[in-house]
Amino acid sequence: MKKVGIPKGTRDYSHAAMARRKYIFDTIEDIFRVFGYQPIETPAMESLDTLLGKYGEEGDKLLFKILNSGNFLGGIGEEDLIEADPAGLSMQISEKGLRYDLTVPFARFVVQHRNEITFPFKRYQIQPVWRADRPQKGRYREFYQCDVDIIGSRSLLNELELIEIIDRVFVKFGIRVRIKINNRKILAGITDILGERSRLTEITTALDKLDKIGIEGVNRELAERGIPESSVERLQPIINLSGSIHEKLEQLSKILSGSEAGVRGVKEMSSLFSYMSSLKLKSEIELDLTLARGLNYYTGAIIEVLAEDIRIGSVCGGGRYDDLTGVFGMPDVSGVGVSFGADRIYDVLDQLDLYPEEVRTGTQLLFVNFGESEEKYILSILPKFRDAGISSEIYPDHAKLKKQMTYANQKGIAFVALVGENEISKEILTLKDMESGDQKQLLAEEAIDFILARHNT
Repeated sequence: MKKVGIPKGTRDYSHAAMARRKYIFDTIEDIFRVFGYQPIETPAMESLDTLLGKYGEEGDKLLFKILNSGNFLGGIGEEDLIEADPAGLSMQISEKGLRYDLTVPFARFVVQHRNEITFPFKRYQIQPVWRADRPQKGRYREFYQCDVDIIGSRSLLNELELIEIIDRVFVKFGIRVRIKINNRKILAGITDILGERSRLTEITTALDKLDKIGIEGVNRELAERGIPESSVERLQPIINLSGSIHEKLEQLSKILSGSEAGVRGVKEMSSLFSYMSSLKLKSEIELDLTLARGLNYYTGAIIEVLAEDIRIGSVCGGGRYDDLTGVFGMPDVSGVGVSFGADRIYDVLDQLDLYPEEVRTGTQLLFVNFGESEEKYILSILPKFRDAGISSEIYPDHAKLKKQMTYANQKGIAFVALVGENEISKEILTLKDMESGDQKQLLAEEAIDFILARHNT
């Protein structure tokens, strides 16, 4: 038999997995809507002109490119094929690519539909994205993002609202998280006082790896990138700042006083944390001065969320982008947003066994099928159970009882209804609890009330 499979970094989802994924999407979407955000969708593929140059050099390498239709090698000579570098050749034979995230397509959407949009525009988007990354635990090549953004306003109340959304989502899931916050202006200020502003991307890329490779690894990478030893030494006290959030910001205010960008960043963070003090957030909040987020388009507050009870990487992240629409011809439109990683949230809920009971099961009630007369009676009462919201089915064949009970067990069905001549004559059914083995003879209405009561306990 021919071996079949799927590409590495992708996953199939069974019916049970789909029920859990739907729970994740519905929970997140309900909270987005409570805050007044509206849904949009964009195509899976975008023009490469839209995608390239928005994610940094590393991000551009991870774009899945789509070959042009027809003779994609037309016009390319043999010499080009031999001498062209892979990146250059791919640009000649590919004009489109799969989206890397939902934020850049959103910026394109805003510019393209600006005459139809009321600003500030609050949108959410739940769709898959693709990255040509090396698959590993918690990292996939195809995965869903649940994005929520507000564009057309610079107010820090927007950042505050996103933090409240994050807190509500993970409290609802029962996942303990730590919300890490920083500001790109603070990072710019740090490079200013190091005299390395032109190396902002290199320094922040290294800093962003602190949790993975440690301070010695960060220092080594900075040295390998050509950052002078004196600059690396001046960076150490900043990385190791201690104290409360207020104390860290006070120290930073003095350290960065010579940098206009740094001063603005500290002021923004002071205002944001002041706002947060008025909310009763249940999640831990941390000011992390090494947090950089790898995407080049962030310009202000940056946010990353880590699960406390399992090591899996960030489960949510985002930040402020002041001019992402500018590259599409609509400058000076500021936005801020975060993205929930549905696949990582799925893994966390699964490993911590946090799914509600109703999500774990599909069908709640199975009617055993003994024959044609029993079928007729069952079909007359079955709609009552479904109308009451009880997931119910009738076994489609007149099979042996053992086979039907095995079916119920394998599907994890909680109750089985047995209907024979005696039940039909009395207009009742025998309801069997598959976990305890207890049986009760009940009217259909009584059986409905009993199942619903058990479901709600």
